Amino acid sequence: MSAMPIRAKRSVSFPPAVARRIEEEAARDGKTFSGWLTEAAERQLKLDAGRRALADWERENGPLTAEERAEARGKIDAAFGRSARRGRRSA
Repeated sequence: MSAMPIRAKRSVSFPPAVARRIEEEAARDGKTFSGWLTEAAERQLKLDAGRRALADWERENGPLTAEERAEARGKIDAAFGRSARRGRRSA
């Protein structure tokens, strides 16, 4: 028998339309409301950490060139199995 994962319970409030959309997406993905939110929060935390790391790197080394940013976007798209994005704002 495996142990249940430890969870920290929180009470959160959402506008009804947002809660409905989360419920729909969670059901579509075969997840619970909490599971979907956990994955969304983890993804956001990783993005925020990456942005901070990039900002730190640029403070020490100077801004990335347009070519370096394009190369990085290509690698990210390939890693996530996405085709190149069109009309994307420059970061």
